[in-house]
Amino acid sequence: MTLSADDLTEGLSRVLARVGMEAPAELERLTGGATMESWRFSSGGEAFVLRRAPSLEFMADRPFGHDTEAAVIRAAKAAGVTAPEVIAELQPEDGIGSGFVMRALPGTADPKVILQFDEADALLREAAQDLARIHSLTRDDVPAAVPVMDYRAAIADLRAQFEEAGGDRPIIALGLKWMEDNCPEACEPVLNHGDYRLGNLLTEEGHLTGVLDWELAHFGDRHEDLAFGCMAVWRFARYDRPALGLGSLEDYFAAYEAESGCTVDPARFRYWLIHRTVWWALGCLKMAQIWRSGEDRMLERVVISRRTSEQELDLLMLLEEDAPSVEKLRHVYPPSSLECLGGEADMGEIAEAVSEWLATIKGQLSGHDRFQLAVARNALGMIQREREYFPLGTDQETAQAVLSGVLSLYEPGQLQSLREQALQKAMADVPKYPALAMALKKWSPKEEDLG
Repeated sequence: MTLSADDLTEGLSRVLARVGMEAPAELERLTGGATMESWRFSSGGEAFVLRRAPSLEFMADRPFGHDTEAAVIRAAKAAGVTAPEVIAELQPEDGIGSGFVMRALPGTADPKVILQFDEADALLREAAQDLARIHSLTRDDVPAAVPVMDYRAAIADLRAQFEEAGGDRPIIALGLKWMEDNCPEACEPVLNHGDYRLGNLLTEEGHLTGVLDWELAHFGDRHEDLAFGCMAVWRFARYDRPALGLGSLEDYFAAYEAESGCTVDPARFRYWLIHRTVWWALGCLKMAQIWRSGEDRMLERVVISRRTSEQELDLLMLLEEDAPSVEKLRHVYPPSSLECLGGEADMGEIAEAVSEWLATIKGQLSGHDRFQLAVARNALGMIQREREYFPLGTDQETAQAVLSGVLSLYEPGQLQSLREQALQKAMADVPKYPALAMALKKWSPKEEDLG
């Protein structure tokens, strides 16, 4: 449900009164958050955060409700995790939907700021230790509604999502087929945070101060949690630091093993790195459907849907390790943009003009509106570059052949073709994505090859 700030303030006053707190003041929506809304406010001179679903309908297909999420956070905090303190859950009579109120924690979750800290190795150790404490929680510690992952069922669900989205992305199909062929045997499940990465870790002066966003908590393989934050997309500008963008995998694993008493299995880690990359690729695709349905018309939804190209690029770089050497040696030539023709302005130039105008009003906006302006300019940039590069990426015939096992990376020229498609799509959608520069360097011919 879409509510005004006044409606939220009124409903939030009812929530706070129920736990003996003063009415909220200085209510402000925080930036970011691909699924849930976050609102910061003060009460009695202290800072709090309201975490809320954009609509009640949005919660219908979630694995559990906010009451369960709040209970998981409370259990984690009791186990020594740097989790926030939950103050109160929203009730239907409050009239402001589904969610809960937490005490605000110090620090920032902004990866750009965090990655500038000098003591990244200390933060990496603290993150590994906190993750180990999360994994120490048992099914008796949290509500029964927290699900246990069935690996094969999870793959089947992802494949169903793929087919529903058109079944026409060969690189994602390649990932799904690899998962089906390489799914590990189930192990003793531990509580997974489900979204443990930069962006959900609060830090201050180089130290961990909070772990946020527990909506994807479930029981499963500990390697899934370890791998998720190490995906290239969550390393942000530090592609060179494979562990959370903060350091080496060796240091990350050593700190985790020391705290948990468990040994990290590199093969299981790689499986879950690929699994979660496919998972997020399909999650990005789904954002467009959420927007089309009218369930949530937030601009960010359609822009995130185009980040599928990031995951396809990352996925191909992970999967090509298994390709024959002769195929990996085939180079690709980066696509070049088309020169603008004369005459009337085309759609790319119109998008560029609108983007330039939006930049002139940036100073008039603040908070979430300023964030949305940046998202809008990103969207316009995608339109502009799509015209320049004619991005590919959808090919149902090839995708289905991969899923059926007819095509693989052993097919001569297949890896080269997928590399070309991945580069073309990423250059149109996310030209500043750090992994793109690495792929261009890795896949393009060297000077000695050209000479």
